[in-house]
Amino acid sequence: MPISTLIIFGCVAMQVCVLGAGIVGLTSAYYLAKKGHQVTVIDRQPGVALETSFANAGQISPGYSAPWAAPGVPLKAIKWLMQKHAPFKISPEPEMKKLVWMGQMLANCTEKAYDVNKSRMMALAEYSRDQFIEIRKDIGIQYDGGQGGTTQLFRKEAQVEASEKDIKVLQALNVPHQVLTPADILKVEPGLAPVIDQFKGGLRLLGDETGDCFLFCQELKKHCDNMGVTFKFNTAIDKLVVEGGKLRAVKTDQGDFSFDKVLVCMGSFSKELLKDIDISVPIYPVKGYSLTVPITDSQFAPTSTVMDETYKVAVTRLGGRIRAAGTAELNGYNLDLPKVRTETITHVVRELFNQGCDLAEADYWTGLRPNTPDGTPIVGASGVAGLYLNTGHGTLGWTMSCGSAAVIADIMSDDKTDIDSQDLSIKRYK
Repeated sequence: MPISTLIIFGCVAMQVCVLGAGIVGLTSAYYLAKKGHQVTVIDRQPGVALETSFANAGQISPGYSAPWAAPGVPLKAIKWLMQKHAPFKISPEPEMKKLVWMGQMLANCTEKAYDVNKSRMMALAEYSRDQFIEIRKDIGIQYDGGQGGTTQLFRKEAQVEASEKDIKVLQALNVPHQVLTPADILKVEPGLAPVIDQFKGGLRLLGDETGDCFLFCQELKKHCDNMGVTFKFNTAIDKLVVEGGKLRAVKTDQGDFSFDKVLVCMGSFSKELLKDIDISVPIYPVKGYSLTVPITDSQFAPTSTVMDETYKVAVTRLGGRIRAAGTAELNGYNLDLPKVRTETITHVVRELFNQGCDLAEADYWTGLRPNTPDGTPIVGASGVAGLYLNTGHGTLGWTMSCGSAAVIADIMSDDKTDIDSQDLSIKRYK
């Protein structure tokens, strides 16, 4: 039977359910609980952040927030498919969902679409970075975090020239940044000294941060526990029950549950859940890979994050470890971890920081990023009464998590959002 709302301190406090306990679901639960709501989180895993949030690149990078769909990308993608160490891979198996999503992404590879998509992604990401600052002040959370920025590395003059367009967007949005010469790069990342002659220049994004997403989630769950959030782990979500245009129940393998409002934060798995109630979200699972290796000599390790633009691999300092992540593979929900797919991230770490770590000790991991064709997550009402969405963050779930969580908590509480959220909802696809 439905759980009724309560009145707390003059505000309407609701019984709210969050589906998914990754970084997006967990931060959403935190911000909803801050609003005074009684929150329940349901997840099939035995704990938080055990899927896509487990071993991501470690970047909180609003300055690097840009859609993959960009002018020139279709031609680049064709060239990448012919390279050994390519940032983009497509499995040869025919799959209609994959082809449809690729067609939608290609439609966004125009100057106009890129400018619109990048601007709104950066607005949400900048807001999210501000929320990270506030959450550290509020609860003093520790997660191997750093505020050393991101250094984008260019191996070719053509990359330096191509960065001018992104610099214009950064300038328009007043995002702090520095254009770097090779000598400037060494001032920021001295560990690159043995290989600095490989680079023509760089771009430093001063406001970017780093941190261990999994560790953040472990610590944030403790705060959520103290706030009264209920967690139902080892609980598979089977379907949503909709009657008369209103969400009536969440069906699980542990029984049916009813709430005032439900928020879907299930990443790549949101698509199939919503499809059953005739809500179409253009999300496709884009597979990524990472490695984590202990630092053996800190003078040859990164100080923050470096992004190798040629290979699209991010290498991040997380305390006494190096985390490298990259590769975008279109291969459905496949979670195999073949050595051939980890060669690119291994190659980049070996090239950049070989003297600072022992790759024989590397731990490898793979996960599915829920990508939309325009790069922007889907945050807002679903069109079904009582059902809301916070999903589709792609490679930027860690970056945008606190911001999109704060936005959706405002929306679900019928409060005014701090940033314009109209273009974040599913309505933009209709």
